[in-house]
Amino acid sequence: MILPSLPNIAATFRADFALVNLSVAGFAIITAVIEAIGGALSDRFGRRPVVLISLSIFVAASTGCALAPNIGTFLLFRAMQACIGPCYSVALVIIKETSDEREAASKFGYLAMGWALAPMVGPLLGGSLDELFGWRSSFVVFAILGAAAFALSMREIRRIPLPRSNRNYLASYRLLLRSARFWAYTLCMASSMGVFYVFLGGAPLVVGDALGGLSAKLGLYMGLVPTGFILGSYLAGRYASKNALGTTLVFARLLTCAGLLAGLVLSTFSITHVLAFFGPCVFIGVGNGLTMPAANSGALSVRPDLVGTAAGLAAAMRIGGGALIASIAGLFLADSIRALFIMMLISAALALLAALYAAFLDRRASEPGS
Repeated sequence: MILPSLPNIAATFRADFALVNLSVAGFAIITAVIEAIGGALSDRFGRRPVVLISLSIFVAASTGCALAPNIGTFLLFRAMQACIGPCYSVALVIIKETSDEREAASKFGYLAMGWALAPMVGPLLGGSLDELFGWRSSFVVFAILGAAAFALSMREIRRIPLPRSNRNYLASYRLLLRSARFWAYTLCMASSMGVFYVFLGGAPLVVGDALGGLSAKLGLYMGLVPTGFILGSYLAGRYASKNALGTTLVFARLLTCAGLLAGLVLSTFSITHVLAFFGPCVFIGVGNGLTMPAANSGALSVRPDLVGTAAGLAAAMRIGGGALIASIAGLFLADSIRALFIMMLISAALALLAALYAAFLDRRASEPGS
């Protein structure tokens, strides 16, 4: 929502745009860290307290952003907004605790459809609010939405008694990180997100000139990938409960690899039409839409007594791992569609290997006597 407002925020505070951009990049980093911590706290103290405290801080921080008199105060309250991060992990945990493994993957798919709509609708809503009422109005809306979520959570999230454990947080993380299954699922998610991040960073570079530098047209074509994600999430919601998680994962990653391989072949033969690039890239979205619900469900099933910790740690590793892959790929990206497809295909292949390993581990675990 705040992306269209960044230039106006910079103008209001007379701040360098790179400093104002910390409100986006810094927010993502802090969210990843807080998700890992919040998930563990929800295992120790319960889901409800973590959600209510997170939302309370978010409402206060949103109000602070709306009233901020200078850039320093604004960035401080913006960082505090990241405290809402654990709510995403806890939402997954609540679904997991009220469903079996396959049902959870199905429900995660439908949840992801709504999650994918947010970055598509958010900039339009935020830009409209900025034009009508100024950029501070977006943070007023955040505060109102946060208060509504707080009221719903007070009513709907029950006080579920959790088994008390003397295990410290580092021991909980260590138990999960010793699990090959947890690594397989999280590496699959991180590599899948890496493909998407590489696409986001490389697409404007390699096709911007072909579109005549028209940002709106570029945005329209890039929106095909989130649209593919919504389709993949719908398919996960519809069919994930009928298939093993490993089967869904392998199919999803094969789909993405096949699409990107087709794009690489087209670029090798110098077929440079814009749809020859974005058409194959749609399979990034479809594959990720299928992957995330199944992989999340698998990661949360590794240790039933640490489901909150697993949700938070998996989210942090997904975001951090994807960003790391994109950063490394950026070192090798040239102003070439072919180079971009190669980088995306490498990350997609890593995700496929992780999916195959996860499927192997799941099959071995289900064998009699295992």
